[in-house]
Amino acid sequence: MAGKEETETGARAEAGTASGAPPTLGVGMVGYAFMGAAHSQGWRTAGRVFDLPARPVLAAVCGRDRTAVRAAADQHGWAAAETDWRALIARDDVQIVDICTPGDSHAEIAVAALEAGKHVLCEKPLANSVAEAETMTAAAARARARGQVAMVGFNYRRVPAMMYARRLIAEGRLGALRHVRVTYLQDWLVDPEFPLTWRLQRQHAGSGALGDLGAHIVDLAQFLAGEPLVGVSALTETFVRSRPLPAGATAGLSGAGGAEAGRGEVTVDDAALFTGRLASGALASFEATRTAAGRKNALRVELNGERGSLAFDLERLNELSFHDHTEPAVTAGFRRILVTEPGHPYLEGWWPPGHALGYEHTFVHQARDLVHAIATGTDPQPSFADGLQVQRVLAAVEESAEKNAVYTPVPL
Repeated sequence: MAGKEETETGARAEAGTASGAPPTLGVGMVGYAFMGAAHSQGWRTAGRVFDLPARPVLAAVCGRDRTAVRAAADQHGWAAAETDWRALIARDDVQIVDICTPGDSHAEIAVAALEAGKHVLCEKPLANSVAEAETMTAAAARARARGQVAMVGFNYRRVPAMMYARRLIAEGRLGALRHVRVTYLQDWLVDPEFPLTWRLQRQHAGSGALGDLGAHIVDLAQFLAGEPLVGVSALTETFVRSRPLPAGATAGLSGAGGAEAGRGEVTVDDAALFTGRLASGALASFEATRTAAGRKNALRVELNGERGSLAFDLERLNELSFHDHTEPAVTAGFRRILVTEPGHPYLEGWWPPGHALGYEHTFVHQARDLVHAIATGTDPQPSFADGLQVQRVLAAVEESAEKNAVYTPVPL
């Protein structure tokens, strides 16, 4: 039987439809910490900024701690709180299941949601293993035949400058690609006394900097280039092999929690460094680390082609650097493009030219794109198949690192 909160949500949806407003899409989110807060912002804002064919409604959020999840629901605007993800999936007012949990639960939740007839958004990386990702992708393919969609949350694709860079590359402004180089540097694990959170345990996270940061830069490289990686040569390292065990729950990436209760083994990598080859023969290099002192969220991309180059820095995410090598040498050089014009991707919904966007806007754009895919019946990007391909690259990186950087093909 529907509870009071669910009945009120349904009544609001019916009233909206009766008044000529767009139909609603009830969202149920599993997980409410760092990514849950970011996704909440996206769902809460998308329908207020963009003219959507359906209006997202924050129906319910789920977490194991009843008090904490109720507090998160109140803070982020969710109508109801659940403590069992199966109960969330079973709710009649939930049409989209948004998975923001650690990687070890992605497959089970996603497959169950798809089999229950729900659309699914799943945070990256898609899973903790290729086998899990294959299971999820097969479930998504079966669901697609029934009209459902499943998307992976690679939010950095949704930076307007990244979307515009992809447009320039697709138009041939760089010509044939020669080089792609991407780095993603953070420093929150520099301190050897940072506690052993779930992100440092393989059974929960799958891998360390490789899956956490490397998944983003692999996806970005392939997205921008418009082609897959076909092989890699890699090194990984764990610099701090044991860390304090917290007595209580930890919060996000801060490590704040209870008093120390002994030490435990770190079972993931601290850093990954690898080179790769794209299908066209272009060369790529990648560096992902959580131990680069002074670097907080430093994601940088550069692509060099026969006709020009593009460069991007997440810490200046409204800007794109572009060099047109076909111009006369006396005037040629990198120029700064301020990606805030109405003609740039996603900017039609935001502010006048020159007014900057931020990190949180990528999640608004993510919600927007998923709603459009559902309403139009089109395949979402990136799909679970895209997430599986990234997972295969990550697995090849680990295999190569285990063999001391032996070149390892990526199965296509």
